[in-house]
Amino acid sequence: MARLMAGNARYVAAKATHPNGDAARRRLVAGAQHPFATILACADSRVAPELVFDQGLGDLFVVRVAGNVVDDAVLASIEYSVIHLGSNLIMALGHERCGAVKATAEALDGHPSPEDADTKIGALAALIAPAVRAVPSDATDRVDAAVSLNAAQAAAEIFAGSKPLRTRVLAGQLKIVAARYDLDDGRVTPARGGRDIV
Repeated sequence: MARLMAGNARYVAAKATHPNGDAARRRLVAGAQHPFATILACADSRVAPELVFDQGLGDLFVVRVAGNVVDDAVLASIEYSVIHLGSNLIMALGHERCGAVKATAEALDGHPSPEDADTKIGALAALIAPAVRAVPSDATDRVDAAVSLNAAQAAAEIFAGSKPLRTRVLAGQLKIVAARYDLDDGRVTPARGGRDIV
């Protein structure tokens, strides 16, 4: 976690070092990978974990899907990164002004996008909807609150949905956290309403 946050601090300060990106590193990791962290992030083009955390080739195992949701394929990918590659930190990373969260909130309010008809986008919304519904009625920014709750929900689902990962967490061998990325200043902070799963 310290390594991720130090990288994010460099990124925010515009002092990124872009480590582990040269030909020597490429050759080194060509035969095997041992990422130190797994990031479940939104597929949003503005949220690239390797850049946000100033990491390079082989450092992060990144799973990206709109709304940073957890389904069986996502969970299997995360399990692989821990069980077979040795990652010992999982971060579910939501982000400010997430379009998938906003669209889900609008759909729940009875205003779905007509352009989403006949698409599979509803499958994403179904996974995000519990977080949107859990937003307190007095929240100043409903979407922003739902972004944090959605990341926390993803972290909780990873813990609850995988016996091997849960066993590692309970044995102190793995940590699962929820975080939020700010599009404006580039900072990663703990997801409000979330907690570390220890």
